[in-house]
Amino acid sequence: MARPRLLPEPVGLKFVSQETPPDWDAEFGFTGPLELEIGSGAGGHALEYCRRNPGVRFVAFEWRKKYARDTQARGDKAGFKNLRVIEADATFVVPRIFAEGSLSAIHLQFPDPWWKRAHAKRAVIQPAFAQLLYTRLAPGGLFDMRTDVKDRGESMLLILESVGFQNPLGSGVFHPYDPEEVPSTRERRYLASGEPVYRARLRKPQ
Repeated sequence: MARPRLLPEPVGLKFVSQETPPDWDAEFGFTGPLELEIGSGAGGHALEYCRRNPGVRFVAFEWRKKYARDTQARGDKAGFKNLRVIEADATFVVPRIFAEGSLSAIHLQFPDPWWKRAHAKRAVIQPAFAQLLYTRLAPGGLFDMRTDVKDRGESMLLILESVGFQNPLGSGVFHPYDPEEVPSTRERRYLASGEPVYRARLRKPQ
């Protein structure tokens, strides 16, 4: 009988129990911009972003353990020193491990749309969490958002702009595709098929 394939060890659990921000300089072994991805999924964006930006310290949250562990394992195999994956719900851990003004960028790629009205409260971008994320970004910091659901994108834009994020193209306006952006695994499929993606690159005022 074939033995079941074992998943790699849990990743990032030491951060989950921390009550105060870790020393990120010591954790990564170098200084540089600190960036956060909420919901890294299969890891396509996180891995390619780390490959292109070795000087950026990248922390990716993914609650699905298979994806989280696989992403960290692939990053380790590629020799990336700038990636840390945490298998946890970002809404509970982010407030404790990032100091105010410590993040240069936040990435949110294709969050679950939660179609049913009764489940809408599970959406990651709620007013309180959006306000929390705003405080964690440094002045001038970037909020990079993408979704394939227009209604969800409009809702997120409304919330993010209401807590202070500025949209350079105007309130409620989505941004065009920029070929210099790093696509996620999911976005690559949409780019190939021509299906729409709704993007925004918001800024915290200086």
